[in-house]
Amino acid sequence: MEDIQNKLMPYICDANSAVQFKLVKSKEDLETDDGFFFPDMSHQIFGEKEQIFGFTDLKLRIYYTASSLQIHTKLLYGRKINPEQFDGVKADDIMKSVREVLPANVIENVDDFSKKLDGEPNFKPFGEIIYNYTRQQKGKSTKRNFEIYKADMTNPNFKEYHQRIESFILWFIDAACFIDSDDDKWDFYVVFEKCTEGGITSHLFVGYSTCYRFYAYPDKIRPRISQVLVLPPYQRQGHCTELITAIYQQYVPKAAVLDITAEDPSENFQRVRDFIDSKNCLKLPEFQDSKLGQKFSKEMRKAAQEKYKINRRQARRVYEILRLRITPENDDVAFTKYRLAVKSRLN
Repeated sequence: MEDIQNKLMPYICDANSAVQFKLVKSKEDLETDDGFFFPDMSHQIFGEKEQIFGFTDLKLRIYYTASSLQIHTKLLYGRKINPEQFDGVKADDIMKSVREVLPANVIENVDDFSKKLDGEPNFKPFGEIIYNYTRQQKGKSTKRNFEIYKADMTNPNFKEYHQRIESFILWFIDAACFIDSDDDKWDFYVVFEKCTEGGITSHLFVGYSTCYRFYAYPDKIRPRISQVLVLPPYQRQGHCTELITAIYQQYVPKAAVLDITAEDPSENFQRVRDFIDSKNCLKLPEFQDSKLGQKFSKEMRKAAQEKYKINRRQARRVYEILRLRITPENDDVAFTKYRLAVKSRLN
């Protein structure tokens, strides 16, 4: 028995290493082995152990055109297990599992996929542009340009585009699920890099967020930020901060908005949210240093909600962050008071 298990071991692959994504900008990108990025997780596709059985040297490559997100898959491996040699043990049906999370119109033929690249410069983002910003080119004096568009399902072509965007989420967002896109209370915010080369302008997909406008009694709405995704090639460049800032700018000025919430925020998202909210609250008189040494007050809660649509729970969190900022680490008395203030909330 142990001998059989040892022989099967080479056929067990780590799914997070085997699956590779690539944003394809040109036909040359299809021929090179660079530019791939890996999923953060795969348990929602291949099970809790995040393993694929039945192949050696496995590579499942999922290509996306960088603008319109047309999809092509390619399966590569060294050897596939022979059931006749291992008592009928078969390899996992990888493509069946992957097809269940990809849109129905995946392009199977690589030549057909390559032809789609010719039309990429014609791609235009859906919706209206609501926000733009720049990032410094690494090692260059020039800047990269980014735009954020707000879209909805009134454009039937966006629904299909959103399905292609959604095909990323199970690989990068834990406990993710596909939304009911027919519900008109969803707002969609999509980030693109705007590139101009040889007089041709392209919009390359960077990331996106969805927000749902919940009803709040008696006559308000409470937008909830749901899925937030920035693809790995664009991570750690401040894009999530810009995306959340753009979303805030859409909702904060509206009198109908009670406050803004977030659905099961990840640690990374919460960190960005804390940064933005703390930075905003520092502008308020109620959150100045002279007030932060005192208890969290109704005035703080009210100011955070009215000025920046921050809900009570998040306002308290911001208060604790800003109070920690002014608490000297070597002052045992002040630090004890801070610790007790946090403990009182937890209790």
